[in-house]
Amino acid sequence: MASAMAVSICGQTVIGALKKRPDRFGTYLLLCALPTSQGIYGLAGFFLLQPFLVPTITMLQASAILGIGIVMTVAGIFASIGQAKICANGIEATAAGHNVTGQTLTMAVFPELFGIFSFLVLFLVRATLLV
Repeated sequence: MASAMAVSICGQTVIGALKKRPDRFGTYLLLCALPTSQGIYGLAGFFLLQPFLVPTITMLQASAILGIGIVMTVAGIFASIGQAKICANGIEATAAGHNVTGQTLTMAVFPELFGIFSFLVLFLVRATLLV
């Protein structure tokens, strides 16, 4: 959900940027695709927790899975939207003739870290569930 919103923000910016510099589509595509990582973390998280989704699940396990789901959702939304804002500005700047792709990617890493941190918490929760 978060990645879909973020890619939509960037995609709208790409459409405007293509009017100015259609030759930079590859750069725009790279910057537009960056916020999709949050969706990948969510999908990977499902597969990591799927073995616990059985009829004999305990209340503690269910609560832990719900909790990490909420953490990853909130972190993913804020990280994706933050990345989308950075990437959209980078796309606009590139369309205006500035060579800021590398700097945009660097700045977009910072919100990404919070999505990664939530994914790391999933690993900690999973390790706790295995005990």
